[in-house]
Amino acid sequence: MTTSSKVLIVGSGPAGLTAAVYTARAQLEPIIIEGEPSSTSDQPGGQLMLTTEVENFPGFPDGIMGPELMIQMRAQAARFGADLRTEKVSRVDLSSRPFRAWVGDPEAAEPTYSAEALIIATGARALMLGVPGEDRLLGHGLSTCATCDGFFFREQRVVVVGGGDTAVEEAIFLTRFAASVTIIHRRDSLRASKIMQERAVENEKISFKWNTQVTEVIGGSKVEQLALIDTVTGETSTMDAEGVFVAIGHRPATDLFAGQLNLDENGYLAVHDGSRTTVDGVFACGDVQDHVYRQAITAAGSGCMAAIDAERWLEAQGL
Repeated sequence: MTTSSKVLIVGSGPAGLTAAVYTARAQLEPIIIEGEPSSTSDQPGGQLMLTTEVENFPGFPDGIMGPELMIQMRAQAARFGADLRTEKVSRVDLSSRPFRAWVGDPEAAEPTYSAEALIIATGARALMLGVPGEDRLLGHGLSTCATCDGFFFREQRVVVVGGGDTAVEEAIFLTRFAASVTIIHRRDSLRASKIMQERAVENEKISFKWNTQVTEVIGGSKVEQLALIDTVTGETSTMDAEGVFVAIGHRPATDLFAGQLNLDENGYLAVHDGSRTTVDGVFACGDVQDHVYRQAITAAGSGCMAAIDAERWLEAQGL
């Protein structure tokens, strides 16, 4: 049996849950497909479920733990009647309305859900190093967002792993707080733009470890050291560090929509006029369409935009 709704929301991070609050309050009775528990961004609650303390979300002067913030947002959406389902979408068909979505077997004859409007909030995940200690110490000295967590590393020795613009931008930002910043890059030159390279080289707090890869993140309850290997000589070493920022890129969760919605040059869903995608009636919000800010508060704001856009679109369609 296919369950029909006016609005289907895929994803339940700050963007998806904010969209749920707004559409539920508008009496649109949204269904939210939360995702399934995992270590990636498509789990219920998104990336904040992997975050410890959040100090930059308005309304919490003493900070709040990432999972607690998402629990509260989820409860708020449920309070207004949003139907939250802990499932993972395996296939969508956006070729005609109502839009269709499958959970479980993507080859099933009948879709699990159909909806007149679709809000996509599937997020993006930071690419990780894939080394021992990384998953265990994520949120305990290891981060993927300097803007989010740099404040916690005042006068500490931190490392940024990566060589592109994002890595250099994160390193420069961290010099506001950290005692020192070391950029570790597996090659002998940065991939970042020339102007960003010049800014990094000129910053007295920034140093470089060239031709170096991290092979392990070491620590008990928090990051203490990194195990390293020289990519040219094969020589191994360790270095002390109190914070590690992995900045080797992000991957938006857009596989479901490949060939059905346009992506921008960075692989994110392309939006226009607010949250509208290239298919009429399909809206996108949060990190799946934002490679610039990637903050909980901007994701929540875009979730509000998508909900209002969907509500107005439905009204214009007479639905």
